[in-house]
Amino acid sequence: MMINKKDIITIILARGGSKGLKNKNLRKLNGKPLIYYPINAAKNSKYIGNIIVSTDSKKIAYVAKKFGAVVPFIRPKKLSGSFATTEKTLQHALINYEKLIGRKFKICVFLTATDIFRKVYWIDKCIEYLHKNKKIESVFFGYKTSKNYWEYKNGKWIRLKKWMRVYSSRQIRKTIVREDTGLACASRSELWRKGRRIGDKVKIFTNEDSFSHIDIHTLEDLKLAEAANKIRKIK
Repeated sequence: MMINKKDIITIILARGGSKGLKNKNLRKLNGKPLIYYPINAAKNSKYIGNIIVSTDSKKIAYVAKKFGAVVPFIRPKKLSGSFATTEKTLQHALINYEKLIGRKFKICVFLTATDIFRKVYWIDKCIEYLHKNKKIESVFFGYKTSKNYWEYKNGKWIRLKKWMRVYSSRQIRKTIVREDTGLACASRSELWRKGRRIGDKVKIFTNEDSFSHIDIHTLEDLKLAEAANKIRKIK
């Protein structure tokens, strides 16, 4: 499969002003800051040729560069607040970096520093599928579960799906999938330029790895990740 690494970019978002866990992206796990893990995963991918970090912090920029990412500019204040969307921030980073280097990318990869229990082959699998299947807009990994989910609607709690009314063995139940794009997601670049992270025509690869639940946003999340890392060493 001929995939030109120059056509693939990953953009990692790392805001400095995280509120749930101060300096979150620089907090250390196994002796390395969280920002290291998506950078290292991207570096170990067979296909990613460009690793960009979008940040509003000079400290994060310095550390990201140290581990091999490019930080072409500091993110503007309007995209640094708590209510700045992922989509707008990715759009800004992609469009401005393409203008800076004078070329456009074909596939964009989204990884986060808070989801660290990913497998590198997940990234490559997403890229390969997207490259091969031209009608697909986005490919990502999701957690498959047979558990019931409820929503509050019209003044009462209802099951998300009608089939959830029937309780049966987990092995034979239907399943739903939780979107986990922070672990691995590849999309057509034109989506990101339009301010969309994920398209409507998607392929979802599923996993049942309970460690993929760990998304670090609080001190307790970090301690949970530290405990999990004693079982499964991440690199």
